[in-house]
Amino acid sequence: GVLLCINGAGILNAWTKRLLGDLSYKEMDRLAESVAIGSDGVTVLPFGNGAERVLGNRNVGAQIGGLDFNRHDRSQICRAVQEGIVFSFMYGMEVMAETGIELKTIRAGFANMFMSKIFCDTLAGVSGATIELYETDGALGAARGAGFGAGIFPSLEAAFAQLDLKKRIEPGAGDYQAAYAAWKRRLEQALAESN
Repeated sequence: GVLLCINGAGILNAWTKRLLGDLSYKEMDRLAESVAIGSDGVTVLPFGNGAERVLGNRNVGAQIGGLDFNRHDRSQICRAVQEGIVFSFMYGMEVMAETGIELKTIRAGFANMFMSKIFCDTLAGVSGATIELYETDGALGAARGAGFGAGIFPSLEAAFAQLDLKKRIEPGAGDYQAAYAAWKRRLEQALAESN
């Protein structure tokens, strides 16, 4: 098991909820679901919590791009926030792939961002990986992954054998790659500007 951490990811969703004030996470998800993949051109870079390892310890800050005050409202923001978080994970997974790690399955606890259909569908769609959500949390998942790495469990299957699978998400149809490519161009621009 390998753990990928994006420093500003979770806090961005909470920050957006506080900013919007009167919405629950479920309501934010419903708004996000009303917008097509790609958030109608709005992009969010979720790196607003300091330097990021996946960016070579650089701090590009959180950024919202592509806003059109005549067309966009909080629906596009809610979608772009979730896509930005997912795309930051995808960027990190590409970095991991350069080390020879092959991504087939993402196992996570059915908690936090993984309770969002938009988040899960986008992550499965852009990564091409199946997502398995278990009745657990991130701390226990990390401990089981570490246990496999340390030889306590003979296989990943054994490490996760006693967990209850709540949900499986297969990669679906949709132009997730185009949305990710647009996001990645915005990230590369931000990285160039931070030099």
